[in-house]
Amino acid sequence: MITLTEKAANEIRKVVAENNLPAETGIRVGIKGGGCAGFTYVFDFDDQVGEFDECYESQDLKVIVDKKSLIYIDGTEIDFNTGLTDRGFKFQNPKADAACGCGTSFTPKAPSFG
Repeated sequence: MITLTEKAANEIRKVVAENNLPAETGIRVGIKGGGCAGFTYVFDFDDQVGEFDECYESQDLKVIVDKKSLIYIDGTEIDFNTGLTDRGFKFQNPKADAACGCGTSFTPKAPSFG
């Protein structure tokens, strides 16, 4: 499950309203290879749930994640930082072994099969 803090949810609602997106618009979260630590977070606005997606609700918003990404980001909490030097969405990923300084990419922990 992917969750949002209240600050993240408020920022998402603000962007949805400012861009006149449909009220049912939520976020799509995932990963792709790259970045300075191995994987980069992908974050976009979406309201379509596909066959290979999981859909959660957090703070009354839809959170969509593809099943392949979920392996690496399940349990992640998304926050929003309003600081002057690091403003933006922040990912608190319990499956990350290391993250880059900017917080947009990570190295996953080795899988546990026991």
